Amino acid sequence: MNKWDVIYFINPSSNENPVKKFIDGLQVREQVKIFRVFQHIQTYGLISILPHVKKITGYPLWEIRILGKDSVRILYVVAHKETVLLLHGFRKKTQQTPEKEISIAFSRYEKWKQLFDK
Repeated sequence: MNKWDVIYFINPSSNENPVKKFIDGLQVREQVKIFRVFQHIQTYGLISILPHVKKITGYPLWEIRILGKDSVRILYVVAHKETVLLLHGFRKKTQQTPEKEISIAFSRYEKWKQLFDK
């Protein structure tokens, strides 16, 4: 079985890790669920979390869905073969993924591509 990498987007101008900062602000129960999903990705690949992912229409983005009292979403892309790049995390309060949240993730992806995908 192939080993997958799960990497965080780091803002090049501020050196901030926005996804880690978001996760650190969540309750421990939510953090455990998120890190369990990340561990499954690393060990078994994306196929292992299929019930927890959804494609964002019109973008190269996907969302990891963490269900519970409050729905948590982590937006990501497959940056390279067997590498997941985590871009943005947020609490989902509406049926559809808000365009603002998609824009943030897509903007981070574009920044990352400019720096690392040459």
